[in-house]
Amino acid sequence: MTHTLTAPRVAGATDILALTLWGEAADRPVRAIEAVASVVMTRVRLAAEPGGPARFGFGVAGVCRAPFQFACWHPGHPRHRAIAELSDGADLGSCRRIAARAVAGALPDPTGAATHYHAEELLPRWALGLTPTAEIGGLVFYRLVA
Repeated sequence: MTHTLTAPRVAGATDILALTLWGEAADRPVRAIEAVASVVMTRVRLAAEPGGPARFGFGVAGVCRAPFQFACWHPGHPRHRAIAELSDGADLGSCRRIAARAVAGALPDPTGAATHYHAEELLPRWALGLTPTAEIGGLVFYRLVA
């Protein structure tokens, strides 16, 4: 299953990552946006390894838009339509700069190689009993892949 949202104006991995960061964390501090970008890049790296988790998708765009991985790409998420309605050249603020740094490999990972996260005010079932690797800007991070 693939997501139905298309973004024809999006030229590449950096743009898809910037949209993902905007959809997932634009209302959070810059450090939290950087941390979400680190989660994406950790998943990209892990999925590229032999026998890596295919559910993460492949490549930056594939990881960002893999089914059921980043909520902003799911048709039922409030930011899903907002992403589709962004105008060409929309100001994504720091999301675009952070995405460019992440894709270039120039973004330090403050999450301890986390693969998952949730808002601190929530506690999803998958996080019960797990020890977070970091808490940044209202997000709690975990590493669920060895």
